[in-house]
Amino acid sequence: MDIPSKLPNIGTSIFTTMSVLANQENAINLAQGFPNFPVDMELKKKVIEGLAAEQVQYAPMAGRLDLRKSIARKLNLQHGIEVDPLTEITVTAGATQGIYAAITALIQPGDEVILFDPAYDCYAPTIQLNQGIPMHVELNFPAYSIPWEKVRATINASTKMIIINNPHNPSGAVLNAADIRALEKIIETYPQLIILSDEVYEHMQFVGNHLSVLQSPKLRKNSMVTYSFGKTLHVTGWKLGYVIAPKALNEELQKAHQFQVFCANNTMQYAVSKYLDEGNVWAGISKMYQAKRDLFLKAMEGSRFKALPCNGTYFMLFDYSAISKVSDVEFAITLTKKHKVATIPVSVFYKQKTDHHVVRVCFAKNEETLLAAAKILKEL
Repeated sequence: MDIPSKLPNIGTSIFTTMSVLANQENAINLAQGFPNFPVDMELKKKVIEGLAAEQVQYAPMAGRLDLRKSIARKLNLQHGIEVDPLTEITVTAGATQGIYAAITALIQPGDEVILFDPAYDCYAPTIQLNQGIPMHVELNFPAYSIPWEKVRATINASTKMIIINNPHNPSGAVLNAADIRALEKIIETYPQLIILSDEVYEHMQFVGNHLSVLQSPKLRKNSMVTYSFGKTLHVTGWKLGYVIAPKALNEELQKAHQFQVFCANNTMQYAVSKYLDEGNVWAGISKMYQAKRDLFLKAMEGSRFKALPCNGTYFMLFDYSAISKVSDVEFAITLTKKHKVATIPVSVFYKQKTDHHVVRVCFAKNEETLLAAAKILKEL
């Protein structure tokens, strides 16, 4: 059957492709972004408690109220801001579904959405599925900073949304106060714009404090912010996240959300709410991941891979141009098949497939895995 595709140029996700290849080759998987260390036993106990309490039926569409209240308390402790759990929070089936709901609710045919390459791979397809137009602006290489003059030059009457990702996947770059001011100036000039801020790696920042758009009164009224419990609590398979947005934007988001999933997993919502209420359970996450980053960098000393700065996330980039001049896709495949370490080629995050001969590694792994991978890579 000849089926016209809404996404004719989209194939299987690079994360799936490289993980499948890693499994086939019995390679160390530093490609897909998931931890391989145990979850906190206290969180596991909360899941068991939820099951024992029969918290297994549908949750409210917007999310359990106890969890939304826990989220509001967390944001108050973290950023000193007040968020209304009744009107400004939606619990989603992961941050990706939150992003999908936000774009689906707000982007009309012909609307332009600015995003920054290298970009997480769900942004552009979601815009296209809603008949919007992705407007790709490449980050400055190798700092992966935002070229704000190019952003301003890209904005026109059709521009509806700007998507930012802070800390940034895949580069590990983070926004600073000057970036927030630049974004504020844009919103002052173009108050119709919506900011969709992907902040799923908020608790993995190694330089300065995480700057959320929610902290800026000028940006908050125009912003929808996505978060991930999967990333923060090392439970990516739970697919549990949330979106913070002003009441009017949140109402529009929920119109789409209710027909995509209706609600996220009730048992896991129960567990996370109880876990968050135990205190500042996220406090040590950045230090833990910084230690893993530093361990891997130390183990890679003396290799021909050049580490690029990593100030956030649990990813870092390595320039392999001293080893090979082949494309990053070819290099990543060869690295997996021949040397048994799987990585992600960064060109796949660019519309233009821009190739700086850089691969991404995930260091959300235990010490044994990181040291074993580094030993192999140092020999190249």
